[in-house]
Amino acid sequence: MDNKELIEKGLGVLGIEFGSTRIKAVLINDKYEPIASGGYTWENSLENGIWTYPLSQIHEGLKTCYAELKKDVFSKYGVKLTKFKAGGISAMMHGYLSFDKDDNLLVPFRTWRNTITGEASKKLSDLFNFPVPERWSISHLYQAVLNKEEHITKVKNVYTLAAYIHYLLTGKKVIGVGDASGMFPVKLDGNKADYNAEYLKKFEALDEIKKIKSANSDFSILDGELFPKVLMAGEQAGTLTAEGAKFLDPTGELESGIPFCPPEGDAGTGMAATNSVKAKTGNISAGTSVFSMVVLEKDLKNVYPGIIDIVTTPDGYPVAMVHCNNCTGEHNYWINFFKEIVDTLCPSNGVDIGKYYDTLITKSLEADKDCGGLLAYNYLSGETITGFNSGRPLFARAENAKFNIANFMRTQMFASLGALRAGMDILYEKENVPVESMTGAGGYFKTQAGLKYMAAAMKTSVSAMETAGEGGPWGMALLAAYASDTKGKTLPDFLNTEVFGSCKKTTSAPEADLVDSFNTFYARYMKGLAIEKAAVENL
Repeated sequence: MDNKELIEKGLGVLGIEFGSTRIKAVLINDKYEPIASGGYTWENSLENGIWTYPLSQIHEGLKTCYAELKKDVFSKYGVKLTKFKAGGISAMMHGYLSFDKDDNLLVPFRTWRNTITGEASKKLSDLFNFPVPERWSISHLYQAVLNKEEHITKVKNVYTLAAYIHYLLTGKKVIGVGDASGMFPVKLDGNKADYNAEYLKKFEALDEIKKIKSANSDFSILDGELFPKVLMAGEQAGTLTAEGAKFLDPTGELESGIPFCPPEGDAGTGMAATNSVKAKTGNISAGTSVFSMVVLEKDLKNVYPGIIDIVTTPDGYPVAMVHCNNCTGEHNYWINFFKEIVDTLCPSNGVDIGKYYDTLITKSLEADKDCGGLLAYNYLSGETITGFNSGRPLFARAENAKFNIANFMRTQMFASLGALRAGMDILYEKENVPVESMTGAGGYFKTQAGLKYMAAAMKTSVSAMETAGEGGPWGMALLAAYASDTKGKTLPDFLNTEVFGSCKKTTSAPEADLVDSFNTFYARYMKGLAIEKAAVENL
């Protein structure tokens, strides 16, 4: 059947992802192809030292994103979107959304970008002998306890953003295992997973936690509903309620009763969107933030708090994750700045922003091997891997540097990968983790230059699917499709045979001259961290 008939029969599958700068909805057909999309652009703000998004904007973004999807469906196919076969919600992982017993938000949403939980992160990592990053929900929760924040005595539920939106739409307090692994360490037991019971007992035996529990009987991951219930990929996670349907689509045209899959984090959807859920496969999601994921054959020999995180695939298998808070955000600002200059001088130039990205980033391929001696740091926020609790975007050059557009743009592109390379070196050189394939998704890969630079920085071939630009929301739609009909297959087999069997991809092997260029820049980047440190301390 064609896409119009498929939509009319309610057989499309919906994926919505809350990214750092864009909320996007993607509708796919029975061939798992994107057939319509909608979006909403937003930006986090720094309020009272906390990176956050207002709850009102979270709600507005969801509704606007879906409304734009409906418009796209009608524009392309001339039919109204009133139902779909299945749906799923994903979002940036980690962070802290805490609510009281009446579902009132207790403190502003604390996103993954915050680096304010160092004390809690270190104590928990030592307690479990397991890396617990600063951005994880349990770090935020425990830091609030250590800070003796008043709201802790009222906490009833803690969610990630995806789990919260899923609760709004379905009334179910559940979470996919991949997203759950960014709340608290999880443990796989056969084909089921849950929060690690041994670690939970250690956490709740802490004196500070005992005191909180005496004042707040709901404060228990072991016995209460503090964290959402963990579900695996393929499991049912509730259906769209009448209230949820009206919330998502205030026009009242959307039907209720639509099944939803477990909500996932952007790491899990990135793995699904790049067919990287099998051991020895890896993926790189590169947008506002960047992280690499390598599915492990066995546990790492050592623990690397703040550098290597252990999360899971959507079906519960361990993954080594190198997460960096900053990637394309800073060069986005620069490209918008260049556009503003041109628009000011030539108001009717008619060049859209996409042309600026394509042209300027492609121009970077003409850069000198040493990037002309330029240096940049893209630290809009802190970067734990390189030792920064807060960041200062920085551009520096020597007095004899060769300062031109090509060198400047390559410097910005390389700076986006500096911290990631530091983490990956540990996996390659200290842990000898085997990687058979790496696949990229996200805005960094929208140009051929981005793919070439990633291969040079990662020292291995990197592929980009033709669907790379769709990224997380498409991956979420795939997980929703899997939950609606697993076809009796494991998730890796489902993706291999049903989705990616004929998918086109572009692969870039490391090019010697670009490897040398990145290594030259990287040496300068590591040496120049003292400059970034001075900027953080004095500006």
